[in-house]
Amino acid sequence: MTGSPRAAALPEGDSKRHAVDTMFDRIAPRYDRMNRLISLGQDARWRRRVVGALGLPPTARVLDLGCGTGDLCRELARSGYEPVGADRSAGMLAAARTDQPLVRADAEALPVADASLDGIVSAFVLRNVVDLDAVLAACASALRPGGRLAVLDAAVPEQAAFRFGNAVWFRGAVPLLGRLLGRDAAAYRYLPRSMAYLPPPEVLAGQLARAGFTALDRRTMTGGSVQLLVGTRT
Repeated sequence: MTGSPRAAALPEGDSKRHAVDTMFDRIAPRYDRMNRLISLGQDARWRRRVVGALGLPPTARVLDLGCGTGDLCRELARSGYEPVGADRSAGMLAAARTDQPLVRADAEALPVADASLDGIVSAFVLRNVVDLDAVLAACASALRPGGRLAVLDAAVPEQAAFRFGNAVWFRGAVPLLGRLLGRDAAAYRYLPRSMAYLPPPEVLAGQLARAGFTALDRRTMTGGSVQLLVGTRT
């Protein structure tokens, strides 16, 4: 459950960083196929919502933070933006399917000048970083005043029926599919458990505000199992 105490087995600090890097390197070759399956084909619609929420003029320079195999980079390019992708995982970058520029980088220390970006997007990255406050501060520094941040991540549905269905799917079906089709049971057991890293919505909103983002907006999709957070750099 979001905001609940973290399971003792979940890694922290440098151990978490190493575990996440190693996991994403391992699952990179099958990542896109498993995403389609786990999201029940909804992931493309979610990405369109992320890019549409930016509301930036054409040719705006937008960073896809934790770009993985480049899905959001491709969506940004289709929308007329000038994307660049950044990810810590060498395996993900090697498996990327995009012609846009990519760089291996840590979200806590972005390799861009201050106030050099018009927008930043990310998908399912927040709970995988070690220091979320540091990541949000780095994003704020990289964005020009008026720049836009749009981040997508999982959420716990508020309605009981959706919450039950979400638990059955992500705690039961997803690990099984990960073992049978993703050939990595440990990774797909970790993914639903990693929700414990994600702060509750009101806490996350406070972190965004302290980092320098205003006009905050939170929207949910797919029965409340996914959240999109949007803010403007002051």
